[in-house]
Amino acid sequence: MTQPVDIIIVEDDEITALNLSMSLQKHGYNVVAVCSNVTDAKNKISTNIPNLAIIDISLQDISDGIELATFIKQQYNIPFIYLTSHSDDDIISQAKITEPYGYIVKPFDPSSLHATIQMALFKFDVENSRKDDLSSLKMDKLNLEKLLYSKRASDEPIVPFGSDYHLDISICETFYKGKKIKLTKKENAFLRLLVAQLGQVVTFEQARDYVWDESGATENSVRTLVWRLRNKLETDIIKNASGIGYFIEE
Repeated sequence: MTQPVDIIIVEDDEITALNLSMSLQKHGYNVVAVCSNVTDAKNKISTNIPNLAIIDISLQDISDGIELATFIKQQYNIPFIYLTSHSDDDIISQAKITEPYGYIVKPFDPSSLHATIQMALFKFDVENSRKDDLSSLKMDKLNLEKLLYSKRASDEPIVPFGSDYHLDISICETFYKGKKIKLTKKENAFLRLLVAQLGQVVTFEQARDYVWDESGATENSVRTLVWRLRNKLETDIIKNASGIGYFIEE
């Protein structure tokens, strides 16, 4: 028998919360809690860790739902879906940064609700499977150099990547259309890691282990490094693997 899916609803409108709860239960989901604010939601999640959270994007304040989603992303490995009636570009832009697994527009359609949840759970399972596989791959400097060497386009120490980029592994420098790109030591190390594994995801864990000699680096440290690196590259070649890490297409 399939294990029931536990869901927490975070919605401050009582009627919407009730309709959501009833619709979810009709589809066989187990609603473990209905919360109307961020504080209550944090407490309920800590005692009843769900398989998925449905979060009103605004709650009492315009950014409360986004704040809660950020907290969940940092503290728990739980997928979440936003419930929203907003079409404001600024709010949607803020919400996108938290990398939700879907959106449900109010007033919601029960069939669409069920489909969105199923897709979110499927995507979450796939990503976690890949994350488990990739996290087992440890990258040290010797293995990285071997990988880079194998990716040379000729006998020259040149590794092409992206479009019009190349890495000169003899001097540890990156070029775009023949012009050198000035990178910091950490930016250069992370880019080499991406190039060594073209077409494969470099996980947050791999990035922390390889790029940072000191302890204390977090996923946010990696995100900040990627943001700075993207600003120095001429084109958008670093792609997101939601919740896992980053990659450059082969």
